[in-house]
Amino acid sequence: MQIKPFAALRPAKERAADIAALPYDVQSTEEARVIVEKNPLSFLCIDEPVVNFPEGTDPYAFRVYTKAGDLLGALESFGLMHQDETAGYYLYELTMHGRVQTGLVACVSIDDYLNGVVKEHESTRVDKEIDRINHIRGCKAQTGPIFLAYNHDDELARIYREAKQGEPLFDFVADDGVRHRGFAIPRAEASLVEARCATMKRVYIADGHHRVAAASEIAKALRKAKGTAPGELESDWFLAVMFPDSELEILPYDRVVRDLNGLSEAEFLAELQVRFEVKPVPDLPSGEPFSVLGAENPEAAERALRPTEVGVFATFLGGRWYICRVRSEDMPDYSHVTGRLEVSLLQRMLFQPVLGIADPRRSPRIDFVGGIRGVAELERRCQQDCVAAFALSPTRIVELFAVADAGRLMPPKSTWFEPKLRSGLFIHKL
Repeated sequence: MQIKPFAALRPAKERAADIAALPYDVQSTEEARVIVEKNPLSFLCIDEPVVNFPEGTDPYAFRVYTKAGDLLGALESFGLMHQDETAGYYLYELTMHGRVQTGLVACVSIDDYLNGVVKEHESTRVDKEIDRINHIRGCKAQTGPIFLAYNHDDELARIYREAKQGEPLFDFVADDGVRHRGFAIPRAEASLVEARCATMKRVYIADGHHRVAAASEIAKALRKAKGTAPGELESDWFLAVMFPDSELEILPYDRVVRDLNGLSEAEFLAELQVRFEVKPVPDLPSGEPFSVLGAENPEAAERALRPTEVGVFATFLGGRWYICRVRSEDMPDYSHVTGRLEVSLLQRMLFQPVLGIADPRRSPRIDFVGGIRGVAELERRCQQDCVAAFALSPTRIVELFAVADAGRLMPPKSTWFEPKLRSGLFIHKL
């Protein structure tokens, strides 16, 4: 894999906490409006620029994207962000619940994405690609780094440890308790960093499929327009943060459904029992059904319920939890890992044949809950707008790598990486 250093546009150290924001697609537009109203410096005003316009404004109007570019320029003009004078490599460290992950911030060759060195595991939607294409054009910059994963490298780990002994570029704890720190890698180590990355035959997109696809379309268009060779333009490179697999954690991606396809709760439970080994979770000593909501120790209750084995999931139905296990004779003997993922098993054995949900990407009858919200959120949704919930075990990083290596796609909503990278900390100007 080919990488190159870049001169990052980044926040002034004392402003990093105010500017840094969760990615544009983590919250709704309405939630983004509230965040920006409370903190006008939040990078969401650039990442989700429609929040700067009245409600009802077309979010895809080009004036919305040019507004993002104007605001990015204003942050620089007023000294809230500055561009480094020389190109370099950086580190981005995140600490959540005591777990530390450190990523290399660099520009990666678009051609490595086009030729399959940078591996995908999700399909992309044209409308979302166009949105990010116009955002890059409006800002004349790549504002959201692509989250990449690679197989652990001891030499890179050493470089990271030593670089983190220096003065941080930023150091703050966000509202969600995640600590964010940035560092510059010494120039003397740059050639070794490049050499170690050059040995990587594959790296994997953990998050950012639409952004990297958008970057590649812009690169191809500009090459054709300018008649340049690959690698000559800044647009031939995309902004990325690369993390070793040894430090990453994938959280579950749970499901909730809004109806039982005409079945009663008893009939649906009977269907579950036909297809799986089903055991009710024992009641509490008080005689009340087991619940995470309102538990004296919600974290312990979550750990007790959350499935961790392949082929095991938990179902919340009628105010009670059930542990469901795929029978050994029904476990697919697939040569490819995709068919053994819980999300695939559940879709094939329950959602499609029983609930009639053929395409979970488009069905309004199913919703997805990121694992960061926990089992309590599943119970809460069943009190509000859903009738059943399914808590799954997390996808393993080795499974994601295997799917990507085989040129396959992960099932929809099967990986939730946490913590999320903040936007606005490293910008690649084109």
